[in-house]
Amino acid sequence: MVEFTVQQTCGKARASVLRTAHGEVATPVFMPCGTAGTVKGVTSAQLRETGVQMVLANAYHLMLRPGAEVVAALGGLHRMMAWDGPILTDSGGYQVFSLAQRRTVCDDGVTFQSHIDGAAVELTPEICIDVQVRLGADIIMQLDECPPGDASRQDVAAAVRRSADWAARCRKAWEDFGRLAHSGHPQALFGIQQGGVHADLRAESAKRIVALDLPGYAIGGLSVGEGHDRMVQLPADRPRYLMGVGEPRDILAAVASGVDMFDCVLPTRNARNAQAFTWTGRLRLRNAAFTRDCGPIEDGCPCYACRNFPRAAIRHYFLSEEMLGPTLVTIHNLTFFARFTAAIRQAIAAGDLPRRAEQWSAGMV
Repeated sequence: MVEFTVQQTCGKARASVLRTAHGEVATPVFMPCGTAGTVKGVTSAQLRETGVQMVLANAYHLMLRPGAEVVAALGGLHRMMAWDGPILTDSGGYQVFSLAQRRTVCDDGVTFQSHIDGAAVELTPEICIDVQVRLGADIIMQLDECPPGDASRQDVAAAVRRSADWAARCRKAWEDFGRLAHSGHPQALFGIQQGGVHADLRAESAKRIVALDLPGYAIGGLSVGEGHDRMVQLPADRPRYLMGVGEPRDILAAVASGVDMFDCVLPTRNARNAQAFTWTGRLRLRNAAFTRDCGPIEDGCPCYACRNFPRAAIRHYFLSEEMLGPTLVTIHNLTFFARFTAAIRQAIAAGDLPRRAEQWSAGMV
């Protein structure tokens, strides 16, 4: 399914290799979000040129449109996206709880209202696995319950219990499908730890999902500020995936605590709003200061945008509402995140991550 090999460590941080049916991934790795089967604004060829190793697709959106059966008929997500690298699909659980206006949750699963046409849609652990098997990703996620950040301890405890029960049902469904996607390649199922900010509930959640002996584990229900050390209670011989985190400083803190995989909409969403990530902080390219600026987005960046377009031109494209502006900044931001995680891996291998992380954090003002 997947193989995970730790190659170097620096404290709790580790540089590793994740082997999938569609190639190897060097970790720590950042995965851009391809919500509807595409990373917005760029082709797969452009995506590959940025240094992206692995992408995430959104099972919730794809099950509603065009439908998992349509994706399967097209040859699976890899064929539909024209992307030959590894793909991870989420379970759809987060979107059910964050996007749906009306939903009913019970131990069997969730019934929610489609944000597209208002139709009632049922999502159970078994349906969740069936959808992701049809999509054909390399790594698939269990269905979990995502309580809101202000949920009571009682509600978080109930979500921990329900998510662990659903993880066991997802594992059984995954095994019943023979662990093979419709395209014939093996898929790996990851469990998801919940528990909010409650250390004892996070420990209980970790204990229950680790007992299922899954190929990898994700850290859910956290984003920033909760303390990265206590969030890592998962096996050292499996990949650890922190969901929905993309701030460079937060990635550094999580890597130092032993996390391997990240995803977030931040680099692509911010790009569509003319905000570029650099080693010295963010640039807001609509600003008048760039009206006649002949320099690239960032000196020394090898991306297509920085090699070919000055800041002034990119600013003009945004002000003129030309599609090229968001595309160019998306290319740059994805390249930045690929370079950033590559530098983290190099620092781990050199045993120099704490010093380099302090330098990078100080520079990204």
